[in-house]
Amino acid sequence: MAAGKQFSGVKKSGAHAAGAYAFLGPELGKKQDDIDAIRKKNAGAEESVFYAGETPVNLMAAAIQNHSLFSASRLFLIKNADQITKKNEIDLLASCMENLEEDTTLILVSEETKLAAGLDNAVPRENRRVFYELFENEKSEWLRNFFQREGFKIDSGGIETILELVENNTEALRRECSRLMLFLSKDRPVEAKDVEKWLSHSREESAFTLFSRIAAGDLSRALESLHSLLAAKETAQGILAVLAWCFRKLRDYLALLEREGADNFELRKIGLAAPKTRDDYAAAARRFGGRGPGANDAVDACLALTAEYDILIRSSGTALVEILMDTYLVKLFENGAAR
Repeated sequence: MAAGKQFSGVKKSGAHAAGAYAFLGPELGKKQDDIDAIRKKNAGAEESVFYAGETPVNLMAAAIQNHSLFSASRLFLIKNADQITKKNEIDLLASCMENLEEDTTLILVSEETKLAAGLDNAVPRENRRVFYELFENEKSEWLRNFFQREGFKIDSGGIETILELVENNTEALRRECSRLMLFLSKDRPVEAKDVEKWLSHSREESAFTLFSRIAAGDLSRALESLHSLLAAKETAQGILAVLAWCFRKLRDYLALLEREGADNFELRKIGLAAPKTRDDYAAAARRFGGRGPGANDAVDACLALTAEYDILIRSSGTALVEILMDTYLVKLFENGAAR
């Protein structure tokens, strides 16, 4: 798991937070907090959001360079900015960033920790921030404090179970724990059995149950789970993000098996404490894993496929989402069958 320096937030000086920023890394919650802080400082700004790989860079640049007729300030977000890799596109966007008008704020956003050098260098050093995943002890403390602020107590077993079932960033933790609290009592500490019962109940189908069916090799039930999620208005991008997280954790699990250190302590360290979760990853390891050189080839192929379909879905109309996701699942199963 990546871990590192955490940033305290956007600087508060000045009337506006204009200029170019780069907010990178996998910790979505803290990253969103800093974006919201900039929104607050630029209250009333005209906001535009672009996705690299979906909107051509020349159209982004044209929008950034145009004057607004309706607002005194403007805020632009470019998500998946790591996908801007062509030299002519980098040079064009970097030129825009270096010549922003005083009323314009531009934020490059990515879950990766680096951008193309030309983009990175166009952002003032003090405005470049990497939001890493929290350390294990930080995640536990974050959860304990979150429950305490809402008037609940939670024991260590409950915390461990949440961390196994929920994607590893504070945005997902905040969302799922808020939902979980609807079913809990403040009369006693929240325990692992409460989390297992009510988190599963409140979520019904989730991308995690979908991963369980992928791990088990059950294509029919995986498709059924996927269609239930899409019918419940879960976004394809959200589903793919969770599956990518699961496959990264599977890579950690395979590395642990390779070192022959998969005892209880080591499994708990990578977030696999509950028997059901361990069973899922053991099944996934049999389908997608291996030993020695190339042990992670199938997992890496699944991660690459997930990124590919994330781009495809963002650039396609909504009518194609279900077809593309069905195709993605079938290809995932082919990666497992090839082992």
